Amino acid sequence: MFKADDLAVLPVAQWIQTAVQWIAMHLRPVFLVIKWPVQKLLELNIDALQAIPFPVFVVLCALIAWRFAGKAVAVFTFVGLVVIATLGVWSDAMTTLSLISTAIFFCAIFGIPIGVACARSDRVWRVVQPILDIMQTTPTFVYLVPVVMLFGVGTVPGEVAVVTAAMPPLIRFTNLGIRMVEHELVEAGLAFGADRRQLLWEVQLPLAVPTILGGLNQTVLTAMVMSVVVSMIGAEGLGLIVLQGLGRLDVGQAAIGGIAIVLLAMILDRITQKLARARPGGAGGGALRGAVARLFRGGRSDDGGSMSERHDPREA
Repeated sequence: MFKADDLAVLPVAQWIQTAVQWIAMHLRPVFLVIKWPVQKLLELNIDALQAIPFPVFVVLCALIAWRFAGKAVAVFTFVGLVVIATLGVWSDAMTTLSLISTAIFFCAIFGIPIGVACARSDRVWRVVQPILDIMQTTPTFVYLVPVVMLFGVGTVPGEVAVVTAAMPPLIRFTNLGIRMVEHELVEAGLAFGADRRQLLWEVQLPLAVPTILGGLNQTVLTAMVMSVVVSMIGAEGLGLIVLQGLGRLDVGQAAIGGIAIVLLAMILDRITQKLARARPGGAGGGALRGAVARLFRGGRSDDGGSMSERHDPREA
């Protein structure tokens, strides 16, 4: 009987190994350029968060949660941060939070424009979609192999892996949000004389803000998961505590790190969920969404007379 093992085996693993080694040797300056801004911003975030006194940080986070997510989330944020501190992992939690906040910044800088390009061009979307499929179905551990070969080990290469893994949801949701804008509203904008740029900034992006914020929520959670995985390549933070506990068979230490990770993830999730679901008339999330929408409109207020504000396209 003919068996699959009788077939000649393609040396795919060797081909990939050779290609990655060639890239690492000949394109090292490119990766150093990529690594530099990530390293500087990450170091700045870590120093800033570590410098803030614990009581000030807890109260500030509770006030932010109250402003944007309500009293219940504010109380949960206050209690959760106090519990993390009492577990003795406050410094590691701030490092993890720095990893996540830095990843969110770079994901927004690169992910939203890519999502906009995908929404405005079916050709671009056909190219990007399979790449996103591969990125989101690839096991998180697989990201560590090329990152180590191209960037080395440590917290900064771990941050590169976090950004790479967390960006696809934001790209997808940005593309989806713009494409979900009602065709009648787009036609009304064109009828009022808007060009492609005005249509994007004054109609499509402001209306897509809730969906984009929903993608931001998924990006935050993905970054949280990946910030634990990258501890395997030397990234500091709560993930390293869990990894050390498992390596030493210290269940207590691993559990402490896990509890802190869960609390931090729940705090970030509740706040970002409220931002995405808040109604425009709400006090907190609605205010932020309005501010983001005004940012897309070039800073014009409701009295500024922009095309999308002077007329309600649905009345056209």
